[in-house]
Amino acid sequence: MRVRQKLNGRKGREPLRRRHSVEELTRRNVETILRLEEATQADGSRFDRVADAITNFCGSMRFVIFHVVWYGVWIVGNTALPPERRWDPFPFALLTLVVSLEAIFLSTFLLISQKREALLTERRAELDLQVNLLSEQENTKMLELLKKIGEKVGVDLTNDPEVEALEEATRPQKLLQQIDQRRAKSEKH
Repeated sequence: MRVRQKLNGRKGREPLRRRHSVEELTRRNVETILRLEEATQADGSRFDRVADAITNFCGSMRFVIFHVVWYGVWIVGNTALPPERRWDPFPFALLTLVVSLEAIFLSTFLLISQKREALLTERRAELDLQVNLLSEQENTKMLELLKKIGEKVGVDLTNDPEVEALEEATRPQKLLQQIDQRRAKSEKH
């Protein structure tokens, strides 16, 4: 027990912290992401949820099968039945009207869902940027500390220009300028 106390710096009978596997860490990360996504979905209005549900249904094979059956029954019924029982004779003007109205409403629901998805994507990108900037700041600070430790123990870092370059804080505006310049050059070619 004394060896354990010396190695982990703990006093008394505190257990050693269990090491986490990569799978456990990634599982926790995935659960965190799912909770964030669920919270975001819950923040939407009832109309947003209805639009999402309609969009999800429209993007399914059930939707395709439903329409194949519906159009098939409509067309067969209006061509095979006796003329007096046909409710929409050829060229199916009523069917054309119904399909046109359906297209208008479906495109509206799709646009609503796409707008919501775009906002979610923008939010994720902002979160990602914030986490990356924070990580960069932490890494810069760690490099500064490591350089000081290295100097204390006599490590010569004067011949390594990368250390000084990496110690500098990243300036996002400068990175964006570089990205824009590179895109402009690639578009010209």
